[in-house]
Amino acid sequence: MKSKSFLLAFFLFVSFYSFSQKRYFPDTDSWIKKEPSELKVDHELLKEAIDFAINTESNADKNLKMAHYQSAFGREPFGFPIGPMKERGSATGLVIYKGYVIAEWGDPRRVDLTFSVAKSILSTTVGLAVDQGLIKNEKDLVYPYMAPIIPYDPYKILMNKADHVNSEDVFELFDSDHNKKITWEHLLRQTSNWEGTLWGKPDWADRPQGNSSTWLDRERNEPGTVYKYNDTRVNVLALATMNVWRKPLPVVLKEYVMDKIGASPTWRWTGYENSFVIIDGQIMQAVSGGSHWGGGMFISAYDQARFGYLTLNMGNWNGNQIISKSWIEKSLTPTAVQTNYGFMNYFLNTDKKEIPAAPESAFFHLGAGTNMIYVDPENDLVIVTRWIENSKKAELIEIVLKAIGKI
Repeated sequence: MKSKSFLLAFFLFVSFYSFSQKRYFPDTDSWIKKEPSELKVDHELLKEAIDFAINTESNADKNLKMAHYQSAFGREPFGFPIGPMKERGSATGLVIYKGYVIAEWGDPRRVDLTFSVAKSILSTTVGLAVDQGLIKNEKDLVYPYMAPIIPYDPYKILMNKADHVNSEDVFELFDSDHNKKITWEHLLRQTSNWEGTLWGKPDWADRPQGNSSTWLDRERNEPGTVYKYNDTRVNVLALATMNVWRKPLPVVLKEYVMDKIGASPTWRWTGYENSFVIIDGQIMQAVSGGSHWGGGMFISAYDQARFGYLTLNMGNWNGNQIISKSWIEKSLTPTAVQTNYGFMNYFLNTDKKEIPAAPESAFFHLGAGTNMIYVDPENDLVIVTRWIENSKKAELIEIVLKAIGKI
């Protein structure tokens, strides 16, 4: 598989760079900016890239609730939002070259939803659980790790208990014969084909395919054999991971990642109005791995860039191995089932299909909007671009690569 060659080049580059010179890492409250000329970057081409990003801003409504209902998501069965949204800002972004900010546009400190870039954050919390030994191996079946889920329902005290004597007070995520076959890796790669309903969203209602008469009795694919991008199953992973940690995932993320990389205090990771459960006597909200139905990660472009810079450096931040190198390696390894996808939401530039001008070793954390963190270890480059037309992201990267003299 070609992926092995570009991964090898990627790892060799990172290893060489880390030993060849002292890396710059930004402090908590600042990120050093350098003039393009200091790093031999073509100022005019870089300006062209900035203008291009601004001029190709998404034409979707800035009111994200309105944009949702005007999209295919809003027309799905049970497609109504159940998590918070906020009006988005204008086109925004950053270019980080050799560790330094050489360009920014819009308002990169503004906090906005980042949609499915949150999936890369979620998969990070799974990797941390593996690093901590809470999950022995991502190839393990999930169901042996799971306790019954106790939903938090404050209105339950008002109901007639006699009418609900036969109703379950808990629910299981992996109790069916099919779901018992699912591993952590299947969920991470979006190949689980998990069946069920979570937070009022059936798995079949997310991006339904084919004739509606087949949605409920569709063929169940064996876990690991078919890729299907599905946010209900992503939310299953989020809930399962919280049960392993026994504490809210934003608390895990803050302690193990965001504080250590100097992120601002402005990011928030939320779930849904009905995604509260009780663990060890504590009410906890299960977060969402995106903003398909609202909720998800609210974050600034600067904090996105810090996360991208962390993954560029193989999980290392100024000598501190925050995410294990082996987890980043696995995150960047595709399968034959989906050759341009590693662990979510690491999109790969396999065969240079997505971004022809970029190296095959480049990857990107991607979400609707479009929100993208482009990570290019070969060229020591991170680009954050927010609210750009999806079809224009590859062209933006090409202009930046020309500006730094790589093509």
